[in-house]
Amino acid sequence: MNYLAHLHLASLANSSLLGNIMADYVRGNPYTQWSTDVADGIALHRRIDALTDSLPEVREARGWFRAETRRVSPITLDVVWDHFLSHHWDKLVPEVALPDFLADAQRTITPDLANTPERFQQLNHYLWQDRWMERYADAGYLQKVLQGMASRRPRLAALAESYQDFAEHYHQLEALFWQLYPRMMRQAADGTL
Repeated sequence: MNYLAHLHLASLANSSLLGNIMADYVRGNPYTQWSTDVADGIALHRRIDALTDSLPEVREARGWFRAETRRVSPITLDVVWDHFLSHHWDKLVPEVALPDFLADAQRTITPDLANTPERFQQLNHYLWQDRWMERYADAGYLQKVLQGMASRRPRLAALAESYQDFAEHYHQLEALFWQLYPRMMRQAADGTL
């Protein structure tokens, strides 16, 4: 799961939005660095990542990637799940429009940004201003996202090519999303993530 899914699942679990979205920028034991609420959010993010990586649907999806992109398939799939969540938001979360959900999330997170890692602060500048999570709904936008990630991290250059795997298996990936994400929503809401 990527930024949007982590925020959404955190909201369902009544967990810290800041901790959940910041987790990839925090190393080590979060309880020694952050308040319990934020550390619990970081821990939830890490559990979601571990759970997602072990799901049979995700293992199946990885098999659809070519040999040259399979190594980066977990990263690509995180972005792909956010695409489907953004694209189908109105069906999954009919009670609140995506722009409203994101505006509330931004209002919650922004006051605490000054005390977060610098790279995370930089991310937030673009994440909200450029409306990344709303733009994820456009499948073509993912090509730009994956190319950008590849250009910033040379050892992940294969990400730029992984868009082809996404495009070729779009409908199969969408079917898997509908199998796994509503289940994760239920788990978040009932506190079993």
